[in-house]
Amino acid sequence: MKAHDFRKKISEMSDKELVAQERDLREDFFKLKFQHGVRQIENTGKLREIRKNIARVKTVMSSRQK
Repeated sequence: MKAHDFRKKISEMSDKELVAQERDLREDFFKLKFQHGVRQIENTGKLREIRKNIARVKTVMSSRQK
């Protein structure tokens, strides 16, 4: 998913959905990080993409708290 599409998607989510999305992304990141450690991952760019998506979700969540 493109960054712009992801930003649009998360801006339309409710707070509960954002928390669930962050949890899912963290689980995916953990799994990919483990796979990377045992050299089973082919696309290492996916780690960076997921890490940035986690940051995007956290940014939206913090901006809503203000």
